[in-house]
Amino acid sequence: MKHFKHYLRTVALVSVATVTAITLAACGNKKTTANKNNFRVGTVDALATLNSSRYSDISSGEAIQNAIEGLYRLNQKGKPVLAGAKSVTVSKDQKVYTFKLQTNKWTNGDPVTAQNYVYAWRKLADPTTGSPNSQNIDPLQNGQDVRLGKKPITDLGVKALNKTTLQVTLANPITYLNELLATAPYAPQDEAYVKKQGQAYGTSAAHAIYNGPFKVTEWTGTNDKWAFVKNSKYWDAKSVHINKISLTTVKSESTAANLYQSGKLDFIDLDNEYVKQYKGRSGYHVRKIPAIGYLNFNTKREATGNVHIRRALATGFNKTQLTKNVLQDGSTPLNGIVPANFVKNSVTGEDFRKYSGNLVPYDRAYAQKEFKEGLKELGKKSLTLEFLSADTPEAKAVAEFMQSSYQKNLPGLKISVREVPLKQRLNFGHNYQFDIVYGIWSPDYQDPYQFITDGGAYHLNTDYKNPTYLKDVADANSTYATNPTKRWAALKDAEYQIVKKDAFTAPVYQGAYVYMQRPSVKGLAIDPNGTSLFFRDVTIK
Repeated sequence: MKHFKHYLRTVALVSVATVTAITLAACGNKKTTANKNNFRVGTVDALATLNSSRYSDISSGEAIQNAIEGLYRLNQKGKPVLAGAKSVTVSKDQKVYTFKLQTNKWTNGDPVTAQNYVYAWRKLADPTTGSPNSQNIDPLQNGQDVRLGKKPITDLGVKALNKTTLQVTLANPITYLNELLATAPYAPQDEAYVKKQGQAYGTSAAHAIYNGPFKVTEWTGTNDKWAFVKNSKYWDAKSVHINKISLTTVKSESTAANLYQSGKLDFIDLDNEYVKQYKGRSGYHVRKIPAIGYLNFNTKREATGNVHIRRALATGFNKTQLTKNVLQDGSTPLNGIVPANFVKNSVTGEDFRKYSGNLVPYDRAYAQKEFKEGLKELGKKSLTLEFLSADTPEAKAVAEFMQSSYQKNLPGLKISVREVPLKQRLNFGHNYQFDIVYGIWSPDYQDPYQFITDGGAYHLNTDYKNPTYLKDVADANSTYATNPTKRWAALKDAEYQIVKKDAFTAPVYQGAYVYMQRPSVKGLAIDPNGTSLFFRDVTIK
């Protein structure tokens, strides 16, 4: 997930002060332009790391992709184009890709080499790294076996033929390789620099080096602001026209809205109340995205290790009430881990969500039955569980709704809510310090495989041992890789196993993204699979 690799900026807030709404309405027609040399962005999540092997949040992934360039990048239309690579040749069997690299340097003066990619990708796959994004390596030859510790990292399908030539060998042909290689986990790393930094690598702007259009500044590792400054050493610096992008963490949506209205921010996300205020105005944007809200359960603990308790938690809350009455931003209930209208079968044209069905809809009677069965197996009459979430307005609203719903629908269950900053929430998740954890996740490429083998689920690689699921996933990745019908059948069953049968993870809703962007800002690219912003082509008129 990326144990919830891409965390949405913020899309909901339960209430807003009336005076703020009045102020916004009064100022609605005020015309403000952006600073031509500094694009100012408001974000709800602080930066957590610049280490591409360790990140699991949207702010960090966004920073890595803007400052550390891989073989591909996303253009203004959200399509992958060659970037760190200047050319690629593909074998007849569509399994071997040979990339010639651009002549480029890191900000410390070291050349960017093919070995930088080999080193970074092996780290991603190495099970001792514990990367939350290690599943992304599966399409490479031996990728899955390497990350599961069955083969050495040297068997991974990536090789430096010389300093500027990289050879990538796939397990099977795939159609989304360019999308995959444009993502943050596939960014290169300068081995000598990274090893010299040790544990400090990526923990602040000063403990990282950059080869992309920007370098990160102003981030100490603990503060709530950072900036991207144009990198003069970048191979295509002449094509970068914006000098600086300033990002500020703004926890309050009313504060963000006021900063935008007063001309101090050029880009903000909108919550439910502000959607109503800004809808139809210049700069208003809304789009459905394949991001999901989800729940994970700590299977190491006695209560949430019980499958009946997990099934009750997965079905014991009203998703329609949550999306319509709390989020109010265009989000919709989701009853499988793969979102709707995300990917269609290349043979039948059928959407995967429709094909796989509604696995875990709200069902109070079923949830109560499962909860009672779980209590019986545990030998208990009641339970107290902790619900862990980030402290963003959206996460708080969801946590409070879930607390109320569970306690109402599942007699004998008490929920305590623990709201912490995102970076801390991520650490708690990695370290099993939760019963139930809520997060938001978005994919890197358009294929149901990533949702089913990742989807934000904590410790999926190490803790989920369902043999049917493992066989389904292996078949989808190898045996049926070139057979769309059988591959989808395998993925459908895998989703059933992890969501319906075992309730290892629980889908909550499919998100929407609503934001305000100053009309004078041009060329901003937004990840088609989420909310990450890409600044390389930004200009301000």
